[in-house]
Amino acid sequence: MPVDRELPTPEAHDLIALTRELADAELAPKAAQHEREERFPREVFRTLGDAGLLGLPFGEDVGGGGQPYEVYLQVVEELAARWASVALGVSVHTLACFPIDGFGTDEQRRDLLPDMVGGRLLGAYCLSEAHAGSDPAAMRAAATSADDGWVANGEKAWVTHGGHADFYSTFLRTPDDGARGISCFHLTPDLPGFSPARPEEKMGLTGSTTAAIRLDDVPVPADRLVGERGRGLSIALAALDSGRLGVSAVAVGLAQSALDVAVRYASEREAFGRPVIEHQGLAFLLADMAAAVESARATYLVAARRRDAGKDYSRQASIAKLVATDAAMKVTTDAVQVLGGAGYTREFPVERYMREAKVMQIFEGTNQIQRMVIGKSLARDAVPATG
Repeated sequence: MPVDRELPTPEAHDLIALTRELADAELAPKAAQHEREERFPREVFRTLGDAGLLGLPFGEDVGGGGQPYEVYLQVVEELAARWASVALGVSVHTLACFPIDGFGTDEQRRDLLPDMVGGRLLGAYCLSEAHAGSDPAAMRAAATSADDGWVANGEKAWVTHGGHADFYSTFLRTPDDGARGISCFHLTPDLPGFSPARPEEKMGLTGSTTAAIRLDDVPVPADRLVGERGRGLSIALAALDSGRLGVSAVAVGLAQSALDVAVRYASEREAFGRPVIEHQGLAFLLADMAAAVESARATYLVAARRRDAGKDYSRQASIAKLVATDAAMKVTTDAVQVLGGAGYTREFPVERYMREAKVMQIFEGTNQIQRMVIGKSLARDAVPATG
């Protein structure tokens, strides 16, 4: 059922209507087949780009949609309700555009951003490494200074769109900047020595390709440095706050879809002479699912509105990611339970939803990391007790 949304402008209502129409026509009919075949839907991203949906939160001066995060995230949620892999891809693309939009030079913003946020190019974000997933400061892949720029070596792991992206926002250690020196670079797959590894074989989101990226003496021109050298970690962490909101919206869209399937099934399936939704035990389960979905949506919108207002939202982003992805895992699992044996088959999508929800508790910082972030924030802001 369509979500009754509170949106700030008539334009936002029109945008949501456009998204629903496009997602129903171009995403929903393809999702199951692509996921079964583990096929990356590059043509779908071109369609979204042509519709202006790949650059919504970026300024109109660089070809973006000029939309607040409150609206952008609800578009992502609508996409996720039809196809989570594609919605995740939109979030990752936004994450990949963030460094140049926020920290790039005037020339980089002028020359690179229009094609990036206009949807003609698809982005990827290279931060994690196999040994440094939750601790990016421990990364080893490095870029060393050369006469005409840099030379990059190492391997980045868990790269969404790896092997399909047109550009990669990549974080590399720059040894000359000290033990913790990390810098951000704009890399493209045409650079010599840049190569994707074999895609990972995953339990869910199989339509979204994930692969390591190998860098073997990759020559990086000097103008590919994004932001100040040695300041890459702060750029990465700032981007992740926004990325966590994207994942939150994807998780809510997935949970909403699972709830919708469960409610339809429970309304049509009869037991003991009446629809099973009329049995209190199942009705209460569905009620808890609905409460989890709406609570998670409200949580990410609180964080998004703080971001739009220019307020600090780091803690709220971690809370949203924690609440929304835990809710998605519970709601999709309960949806399988509502459908019973049918839910365990591929005749219905809820078994796929359950597999897709699991990884959302892991990427963009595991939910254990989110609890650490929230706890540290509370300790920092604590007011001393008075006796």
